[in-house]
Amino acid sequence: MRAAFYDRLGPAREVLQLGALPDPAPGPGEVLVRVAASGVNPSDVKMRLGTGSAANEYPRIIPHSDGAGTIIAVGEGVAQSRIGKRVWLWNARWQRAFGTAAELVALPDSQAVALPDNADFATGACLGIPVLTAWQAIETDGGIAAGDWVLVQGGAGAVGHYAVQMAKLKGARVIATVSSPEKAAHAKAAGADCVIDRKAEDVVAAVLQATGGRGVARVIEVDLAGNIGWLPRVVADYGLVVVYGSSRREAEVSFSASIIGNIGYRFFIVYNQPLSLRQRALAAVDALLAEDLLTHTIAAAFPLAEIAAAHETVEAGRQIGNIVVMID
Repeated sequence: MRAAFYDRLGPAREVLQLGALPDPAPGPGEVLVRVAASGVNPSDVKMRLGTGSAANEYPRIIPHSDGAGTIIAVGEGVAQSRIGKRVWLWNARWQRAFGTAAELVALPDSQAVALPDNADFATGACLGIPVLTAWQAIETDGGIAAGDWVLVQGGAGAVGHYAVQMAKLKGARVIATVSSPEKAAHAKAAGADCVIDRKAEDVVAAVLQATGGRGVARVIEVDLAGNIGWLPRVVADYGLVVVYGSSRREAEVSFSASIIGNIGYRFFIVYNQPLSLRQRALAAVDALLAEDLLTHTIAAAFPLAEIAAAHETVEAGRQIGNIVVMID
């Protein structure tokens, strides 16, 4: 099979290679998928650079956790009826060497989820980490209620864009932070009630003005280390800061500022979830997709031969929407 891979960590153009590797075979409980599209996430970039979790645990790595394609073979214990099904893939690279940046990938049957007919393969490759992270951020610790004010940091990002939409579907009032006028328009189109350009505005003042001084019931945080200095000032009493990302490994949380406001912090990583929670998330996303309730934005699609450019685009962080690599 054709595949993109790397044997050492470093810059995309220096370490990513394209070549022929042996075809994988599905083991017990696994399916073999012919990949049509592979999603590129910031976590894929971090792993390739060596700044992500478990970055270099294998001598050779085929990157990317997310993707979409067609099941062409099944392993022992998997129904033959699965063959020929269109699916979207999640966690293909978690604790595994070979991800979706290849013509074929073998992975557990449960990680190949039916892709509705109203979604193409490129859309399917956008789901995975972004949509499951957004759902968890919205639903954890009892979820949000209609009328709640929710602050989505990075509301134009892959996770943030889905989080804005999901929060609005639950009747929340959404504030989104962005870093440019173009991204502001993107977050607004997703349904955000208030959009704050963090580079041009005072975020604290803008959040308090929007909420009548009360603050937000929940923050969905993409960069804890970068924002923790002011976060307690915008969280309502007994509010929750849900953290799925940080620009630095360490972040200093103020005990006094947090306890005086009864602020809670919930950290989670979407790769490592209990089965019951994962099943809830997949069922919820399946329903949203079936009813065509989510908008998906693809900023650019690259051929497999240009995977380095795809990684560089994600690393630059200026794109609006998801980046996918088309395998076919």
